[in-house]
Amino acid sequence: MHEFATPSGNKDIKIDLDKFIELFNENKAILVDIRMPFEVQVWSIPFAIHIPADKLDEVKLDKNKIVVVACPTQNRSPFAAMYLKQKGYNAKYLEGGLLNLMSKLKGGEAKSLKV
Repeated sequence: MHEFATPSGNKDIKIDLDKFIELFNENKAILVDIRMPFEVQVWSIPFAIHIPADKLDEVKLDKNKIVVVACPTQNRSPFAAMYLKQKGYNAKYLEGGLLNLMSKLKGGEAKSLKV
């Protein structure tokens, strides 16, 4: 899905859902929701840090953790992750995006994430 959006040589910039959940549960990763405010008003993710993509240059994030960037379907997140990598963060984008994460966490599966 959208491999063209990731520059060649940066295949390590994406992270799959299971690895993200593992690292999040170990307090080694944070989730940064880069959706615009009007998108967040429709549905929110309380365990994510919300920073609209156009405001990423204005924030400081924990450089000791993996910064996992996500948008609904990963259309924007590869670019945001590359930007954060250039700023010195260990940044990755969530493969499949937020919709895929929410699909995985529905019902009893939500217990797999320690929030």
